[in-house]
Amino acid sequence: QVQFVESGGGLVQPGDSQTLSCVASGFMFTDYSMRWFRQAPGKEREFVAQVTRNSVFRRYADSVKGRFTISRDNDENTVYPRMNSLKSEDTAVYYCHADDLDYWGQGTQVTVSS
Repeated sequence: QVQFVESGGGLVQPGDSQTLSCVASGFMFTDYSMRWFRQAPGKEREFVAQVTRNSVFRRYADSVKGRFTISRDNDENTVYPRMNSLKSEDTAVYYCHADDLDYWGQGTQVTVSS
C-alpha cells in the first residue's frame, strides 16, 4: 500500500526557516521523481518543487525559487523541502507526491504569521 507521511509543519514567523519531511512506503522509492505541492485556504493545490530519482535535477515554482531547497534520501525513502525566508503567502498544507502515482498523504500544515 502506497503511503506518504508528511511532518514538520507548525507555526513560524515571517523570515524563519523550516524543514518538512515526507516518508514514503509501499513502492520502489528510487524509481520515482518526487514533488512537493501545497494548498492554501480557498486555493487549488499548486506545485512547489521536484527532485528526480537520483537528485541530479531539481525544479521549483517561481514563488519559492531561491528560498526553498528540495532534497531526498533514497536510503530512508524520505524527501525534504528546506524552506528559508518564509512569507505569510507560504501558509498552506504541504504534501509530497510521487510522479505517476495517484496517492496523497494527509499533508502537514505550515502557518507563517507574526
